Amino acid sequence: MATKTPKNAARRIVGSAERIVSVIGSALLLWRGLDSLSFKKSLECFSVLRQPVSISPKMALLEEYALIARALAAPARLMLLEQLAQGEHGVEALAGKTGLTVANCSQHLQQLRRSGLVTSRRDGKAVIYRLTDARTLALLGVLGDVAERNLAQVRDILRGLSDGEDAPEPIKRDELAVRLAEGSVTVLDVRPADEFADGHIPGAVNMSVSELDQFLTALDRNSEIVAYCRGPYCVYAHQAVAFLRKNGFNARRLEGGLPEWREDGRAVRSAY
Repeated sequence: MATKTPKNAARRIVGSAERIVSVIGSALLLWRGLDSLSFKKSLECFSVLRQPVSISPKMALLEEYALIARALAAPARLMLLEQLAQGEHGVEALAGKTGLTVANCSQHLQQLRRSGLVTSRRDGKAVIYRLTDARTLALLGVLGDVAERNLAQVRDILRGLSDGEDAPEPIKRDELAVRLAEGSVTVLDVRPADEFADGHIPGAVNMSVSELDQFLTALDRNSEIVAYCRGPYCVYAHQAVAFLRKNGFNARRLEGGLPEWREDGRAVRSAY
């Protein structure tokens, strides 16, 4: 049997130390070889698991409000809401009106539906969309007002529509209703003919902006002319008023458009 001499004991201690150092070294190399991002993600996941799963009612509400704000944060979706304010439409018709592809239009409509701004119904194989709540009109109007009040670029664009001049104040709907009853105003609907046929202010004459120069002689220069179109985001009325005023007519645009007039409970005439 081998005698445990101090020399043998020392060798065993050194060997054990070498093995320990080797294991620690291998572990360090392995740890350094880990993907640091994966390691951080693991730590983050562990941290999340330790957090409470519930959020405050306030944060839950704010998240829902932000869902609507995000739905409005795309020009294409604002165009779709403007079109749906005129009346309900299918995807193909909306795509044609807005210049979007059918697939892209459908994706934007799904986003609007998830936010509760639009709803839909089935008509055979077609899906027909409409505004869920008419108060969306007020929301769009406030959005435009705030932008015009606080964004210089918006004001510059609107001045550009009026040949660089400040446009006259739009006429209120109440005032227009009185003037129509008196017969002291000429009302121009400058929307496309199909939208005019679907519904328009009684007594209005349908005339596109591009047609105005052909019918100037038919317009009464002694009567104030009020132009209207789709609503707060439609530029046709701005353009029509600028053109008419440049040619010596007393012209203003209506505050809002046909959707707001209809939402007031006022009469709307259809060609059908």
